[in-house]
Amino acid sequence: MKQVNIYEAKTNLSALVDKAYKGSPFIIAKSGRPMVKVEAYQAQPTKSTRLGAMKGKMRVPKDIKAVSHDEIIALFEGNDS
Repeated sequence: MKQVNIYEAKTNLSALVDKAYKGSPFIIAKSGRPMVKVEAYQAQPTKSTRLGAMKGKMRVPKDIKAVSHDEIIALFEGNDS
């Protein structure tokens, strides 16, 4: 892994960051002593909601318009009324 001193890192930061982003991480050193490692940030994939994820977890009545507010709350809370 490439090691650069602080002065070189400040002078060439943009180019060094581009290289790190493309897969070449580097270490910034002070007086020859490694201080920090710079590497590309790997974002965590976001959780996507899949269709059918709630299948079997609640029941929706056929005539949903005739259901009372309390019955709807019970459906979401998993209470069978």
